[in-house]
Amino acid sequence: MLSTLEKLNHEIEGELYYNPSDPKHQTIRMAYATDASVYQELPVAVAIPYTKGDLVKLVRFAAENRVTLIPRTAGTSLAGQVVGKGIVVDVSKYFNKIVELNVEEGWVKVEPGVIRDDLNAYLKPYGLMFGPETSTASRAMIGGMIGNNSSGLHSIVWGDTRQNLIRANVILNDSNEVVFEELTPGAYFEKLAKKGREGDIYRRLNEILTNNENIEAIESGFPKKTLTRRNTGYALDFLVNKDEPFNLCNLLAGSEGTIGIVTEAVLRLRPLPPKEIGLLCVHFDDMVECMRGNVVALEHAPEASELVDKYILDFTVGHPTYQYNRFFIEGDPQALLIVEFRANTAQEIAEKAQRLQEELIAKKLGYAYPLITGDKETNLVWDVRKAGLGLIRNLPGDSQPVNLIEDCAVSPEDLPAYVSDVQKLLQEEGVHASYYAHAGAGELHIEPFINLKSAEGKKQFRSILEKTTDLVLKYNGSLSGEHGDGRLRGEFISKVLGDKVYSLLKEVKHTFDPLGIFNANKIVDAPPMDTFLRYDKAVDGTAIPTYFDFTKDESILRLAEKCSGSGDCRKTEITGGTMCPSFMATRNEKDTTRARANMLRQFLTNSTKKNRFDHEEIKEVMDLCLSCKGCKTECPSSVDVAKMKAEFLQQYYDVNGAPVRSKLIANFTKSQQLGSMVAPVYNFFAQTPLFANIIKQIVGFAPARSLPTVSGTTLKQWVKRQSPTHTKKRVYLFCDEFTDYNDTEIGITAYKLLTALGYEVLVPPHKESGRTYLSKGFVKEAKVLANKNISLLKGLINEHTPLIGIEPSAILTFRDEYLSLVDKEQMEEALRVAKSALMIDEFLMQEVEKGNIHPEQFTSEQQVIKLHGHCYQKAFHLVGVTEKLLSLPLNYTVEVIPSGCCGMAGSFGYEKEHYDISMKVAELVLLPAVRSAAENVVIAAAGTSCRHQIKDGVGRKSYHPIEILYKALIK
Repeated sequence: MLSTLEKLNHEIEGELYYNPSDPKHQTIRMAYATDASVYQELPVAVAIPYTKGDLVKLVRFAAENRVTLIPRTAGTSLAGQVVGKGIVVDVSKYFNKIVELNVEEGWVKVEPGVIRDDLNAYLKPYGLMFGPETSTASRAMIGGMIGNNSSGLHSIVWGDTRQNLIRANVILNDSNEVVFEELTPGAYFEKLAKKGREGDIYRRLNEILTNNENIEAIESGFPKKTLTRRNTGYALDFLVNKDEPFNLCNLLAGSEGTIGIVTEAVLRLRPLPPKEIGLLCVHFDDMVECMRGNVVALEHAPEASELVDKYILDFTVGHPTYQYNRFFIEGDPQALLIVEFRANTAQEIAEKAQRLQEELIAKKLGYAYPLITGDKETNLVWDVRKAGLGLIRNLPGDSQPVNLIEDCAVSPEDLPAYVSDVQKLLQEEGVHASYYAHAGAGELHIEPFINLKSAEGKKQFRSILEKTTDLVLKYNGSLSGEHGDGRLRGEFISKVLGDKVYSLLKEVKHTFDPLGIFNANKIVDAPPMDTFLRYDKAVDGTAIPTYFDFTKDESILRLAEKCSGSGDCRKTEITGGTMCPSFMATRNEKDTTRARANMLRQFLTNSTKKNRFDHEEIKEVMDLCLSCKGCKTECPSSVDVAKMKAEFLQQYYDVNGAPVRSKLIANFTKSQQLGSMVAPVYNFFAQTPLFANIIKQIVGFAPARSLPTVSGTTLKQWVKRQSPTHTKKRVYLFCDEFTDYNDTEIGITAYKLLTALGYEVLVPPHKESGRTYLSKGFVKEAKVLANKNISLLKGLINEHTPLIGIEPSAILTFRDEYLSLVDKEQMEEALRVAKSALMIDEFLMQEVEKGNIHPEQFTSEQQVIKLHGHCYQKAFHLVGVTEKLLSLPLNYTVEVIPSGCCGMAGSFGYEKEHYDISMKVAELVLLPAVRSAAENVVIAAAGTSCRHQIKDGVGRKSYHPIEILYKALIK
């Protein structure tokens, strides 16, 4: 097979990864070994096709070599649809064009790699949208949505993908491209008369669908028509519907890539919903009662009716992001029903919500009924619902939420009884579960907590699904509502639909794909549902020695395992956010947070080496991680890859040694200290092109980068020369290594601002923050510095005398890495210091809120400011604080640039091999926003790396927020 794959590699224009002896190839194959399901199987190869011609060649290759192709987009499938021993064909990178839009007729033609939310961002100015929306809509792609027949929380009004798919171009198994579309009777008969594979398919399907015995089996075997979430097997029940024109798109939707490869799709669009939105958040003390409330809610014609249970709500408590979304919760509800209403006026919303509330109260359903309105507030509520799966992955221990019966659906009126039955079933099994999602459509995502690492857990895994299929039959429901059958539920389709219907499904598969070249063993002929699981091998993660203390996460392995595969890290700059900057630039799966966590998990579980971290594949997948900390905050499971990367690098160095450049960067402070002693000479060499280029060539820095200069007088030296000012308001200034030597003027400005505002400023004895060591993985050295700094500061820093920092990445180290670096005997002091370690912006804003600083102390002149937040500011939700502070002068207007990471990331953007990626990240949002800003607009950026990136990328000076505020101060 290797030789034939080598030949294929030379024939296609795209990329092909197949060689197990090549670390990069092996890394990419391992990254595609799993999706968002519990399954894992190493593919033979991974293809990233560049053209439609590549897809044709792949189909021919598959037919000639009897290998299956596994079409894949975002890889967020929950039933193992894109896991298998074949060639994964990832169309997400290059097949992402919006081909044509027809506003008048309300349709859009797209390639399969177009992301649903990105598409809607494009459509919004035209007043149109594509309705179906999975909770993964920020990264879910049209191809995958067709494959799974995705729907989402508004499906009771906006429908599913099948209802909104007009036409599709599909490559069949003979490598010819055909069109599936609505056919008139005449066009249908023309298809029947056509020669070749397409005609053969229509003729065989016609035989199946016109046979009365088959029709009777289909009508009796498929779920009842009142259930809109009917997604089990191939949709033969839609094709036998004589009231609808014949369209093979109905079969294509939900076929999971098993009958052909989609190259283009024409989607039906709908007008944007009414502007006003309101969410009636009904609180319940009982789950079954909540389901009865859902039946009542549906009588009031809502846009959506969604469930969130106590398990999910509890995991928002203390979460770095979702704790801010709890503002609407009253008491401690067991279940929360979020009922959405849309209207043209706020009054209409209030009236609709009031009518529902009155009926619920009359029927003694629910105990609290807050109505949330406005886009900002309602988005926060919906974000909790959409993050459900990721949030419950924070459950400690090996018993974790499992995708198993989460896609079973019954008619909404049957939900109270069905939920009661499921509760009894799970109680008998001794298993708890989380219940959430699409109550309005009759489909609850019920996630049992099962330990799949244990033999008993694997038995429960099978037993619970087997027993639940009995309940699905009892209520004439659907085994799958939107997530598909895949290799999880395929085994039980014959039980739910009947043997006769299952034989028809197999006939359909054989008709389209007699050689099994399209995603074999999904839907039909699926392997046993309890084989090829991620956790076939159990490892005690606490036995893996680490330098960081991972006790809070249970172990580094457990932290990696928290990645559910939901792919939040695959969103683009259009959706926004910080995670994951390298993926946003490269669009490569291996550069996602998910791939990094999965790679660590696989090696920490299966490595036979004494040091489980000693693998080139982990090094490969970690290479482009910018350690931005976006994943710690934006990943619902808080999978902190930056921390795990630092741990990996130290472990890797222990075995293989550290590169010279990494050592030089880690010891940046020492070099700057020496440089400051001979600043004119140092700066001459750094600023003279000839010498600077020689330095960059020797070190391995990009030629286009400018080298930092040093100050002849350090900040610490300058402060010592100042006459002390004694006031009751004392603060300690953390003189970080970057401000001390490189950005000294900013440090001086901060001192002057604080002094002018009436604060006594002292620089306490302390060491450097350790940020440069952490960024390059020298955790041992960082640990020493953390312990020393806590020892030096513990007697000085408290809520009355805080530690104030200027550089975000340095001061926030006290609140992040230090808490898992310091010795146990210092932990209590470290926590105390962390609580009072504040960014200067943060401290000043607190003083504003206390009434100690007033707008009248600043200029009344007008000024527009564009603010770029440092990644660490974003990780700690501090950009809004800086925005408020800069808005303190009465006529200052602040616009936050919706940028993610600037791309510099400390030394990352300097390094020759990373320069291009660094600039691509910057060009996503930040640099274009700066270029477009008028000359009189001030650019604000708190991070020294960010300011350097703006300087190198645009040639424009940006300012620390403190510089801007000091200039505005009336002196």
